[in-house]
Amino acid sequence: MPDRFGDEQYTTPADQLARILLGCTFVRTLLTGERLAGIITETEAYLGPEDRASHAFNNHRSDRNESMYAKPGTAYVYFTYGMHHCFNISCLREGHPAAVLIRAIHPTEDIEVMRAHRTAKPRKTPLRDRDLCNGPAKLCQALAIDRSHDGLDLTQSAKLAVFEGARVPDARIERTPRIGVGYAGAWAAKPLRWVLKPD
Repeated sequence: MPDRFGDEQYTTPADQLARILLGCTFVRTLLTGERLAGIITETEAYLGPEDRASHAFNNHRSDRNESMYAKPGTAYVYFTYGMHHCFNISCLREGHPAAVLIRAIHPTEDIEVMRAHRTAKPRKTPLRDRDLCNGPAKLCQALAIDRSHDGLDLTQSAKLAVFEGARVPDARIERTPRIGVGYAGAWAAKPLRWVLKPD
């Protein structure tokens, strides 16, 4: 079985961790014991207080983003637009608000449970596997992640974990600017989004 990410992996700058996480397995274990999992395929890095796109720009600190300042490997889950959750992992060092946003995964385990979580209303055609977790809000809905998971230690939590995957060659990775950060001035154009290309 692949090794679980520990403190060593998370004490890494956000732009390095975002690249490392591609191809790794993100696991959400429900109270029922069901294990929802998928391969991480898209990430974004938020580097710290100098990053104008970050919730912690200029060392802004609040109850909402406190987990960004926690020990590396802490879950930072925030609620946005009054309806969506997004999942991040703090990194580098405690007290420095750096984090990686997990934007998408490719589902691999208990896919039907994910589909049920994503389908609040009856549909004429089922959601395709590739559409279940291909966005940060979709991912959280499919994996039943919400603010109650904010602050969990991913190195020890029974609910959330990351496991090592096969090394992904650079040829399979695309780097682009982050999504939806047009307000961030020059930081909006920085290539801090990593995408794993399909085989």
